[in-house]
Amino acid sequence: MLKFRSLLTAITAGVAALSGSAMAQTAVAPASANAQYVNAPVMTQIPSAPRPSGHCGLFQTCASTKIGLGRGDFMIRFSGVGILPQDRDSNVSVHTGGASIPLHNTHLSTTNQAMPELTLEYFLTDNVSVDLIATSTRHEVAAIGSDVPALGGPHKLDVGSAWVLPPTLTFAWHFRPHKRFNPYVGVGATAMWFHSMHANKGSELGLTKLNAGFTGGPAVNAGFDYQLVGNWFFNADVKQVFVRMHAWAQNPGETLRVRAHESLDPTVVSAGIAYRF
Repeated sequence: MLKFRSLLTAITAGVAALSGSAMAQTAVAPASANAQYVNAPVMTQIPSAPRPSGHCGLFQTCASTKIGLGRGDFMIRFSGVGILPQDRDSNVSVHTGGASIPLHNTHLSTTNQAMPELTLEYFLTDNVSVDLIATSTRHEVAAIGSDVPALGGPHKLDVGSAWVLPPTLTFAWHFRPHKRFNPYVGVGATAMWFHSMHANKGSELGLTKLNAGFTGGPAVNAGFDYQLVGNWFFNADVKQVFVRMHAWAQNPGETLRVRAHESLDPTVVSAGIAYRF
């Protein structure tokens, strides 16, 4: 009996020891697992950069916007233009009864005018462009001098008015291609059509008809383009045109005709906004 109790006590102690060891291992295992989890590297999520939309606003300068002007660029420009005839010299004569009377002390005077202007320009190379301007302006014409017939002494005779269409083609050399500020000089030619001409019917000479022939001549110019924002540019330009006008006026019965050869030589000043396509 004593031996049985001793054996039972030993078995109970062994079971208790085994149970305690298992519980200890169970308690340690989670701690070890937790330690591995805590010490594991933390993955930080880096925000991705926004994708470019590929759209650039009409009035924006973006990374894709080309700076300055160069080969292949095409521009349309809207400007305000001033036409300033210089009236350098005149040759005026009166024809009546088969006689021709030169008026040595008389010259023509043509008024200045301002109008809108449209310009088309294309760059053949980075430095060379060709442009065409188009506008139409109305001018008053007068004869001034001491020997104007039937006026006696220095006086002004209002001859009439005329509209002129002077398309001008110019080739320009640009000094700073692909730069925001790009000055240039150019040379070209102009042609002049006179239309909607009206004589001053209330003049002392009784003139009722005014006419002028087609004319043209060379032109030179200088100016600059400046890139404002995106494909928008500011332009300023000065042209000097060399043309000589041939005009005549007559009375109803064509018994009196006044002829004039006038060096108009207008200076053309313009400033405006251009858009590159």
